[in-house]
Amino acid sequence: MKLFFASDLHGSLDATEQVLAEYHRSGAEHLVILGDVLNHGPRNPVPESYNPPKVAELLNELSTSIIAVRGNCDSEVDQMLLDFPMMSDYAWVMLANGQRLFLTHGHLYNTDKRPALKQGDVIAHGHTHIPVAEWQGEQIIFNPGSITFPRDGYAASYGLLEDSTLSVKTFAGDVLASISL
Repeated sequence: MKLFFASDLHGSLDATEQVLAEYHRSGAEHLVILGDVLNHGPRNPVPESYNPPKVAELLNELSTSIIAVRGNCDSEVDQMLLDFPMMSDYAWVMLANGQRLFLTHGHLYNTDKRPALKQGDVIAHGHTHIPVAEWQGEQIIFNPGSITFPRDGYAASYGLLEDSTLSVKTFAGDVLASISL
């Protein structure tokens, strides 16, 4: 299974178009959105090309391929625009090798506040806008970064699970972080 990860779109049409173009090029089976889909939130500036209705329209075209969780900037009003569920605080994905991916946004569960996880499980979250793919203790921490508001000098990025490797990549093709499962 090939998965494409995006987080923290924050209603930016340009960012969403870039993510979707790369998702289609990647050949991934599913687009995993780790929260903060339509709203920019009160602590962030209004993003360039802010257009939540159009972002929702573009994402709805892929509704059967999207796995999404709620971010701290997502609300029931946002859900009304989307044809796929995104109000769950977390979701699980089971890999063929028996490994589990715990998908969440990062404001409730994260690197420092983990749910009950087994050795070798992956916690995939956004929220910090900082790319990560590494072992921390007994689990793998994975964060695809953000395309709309990358932080700490990182370029806009996305994540990919392909051939038992989790990687964070820039849209220029550079690998920011990578780890084998």
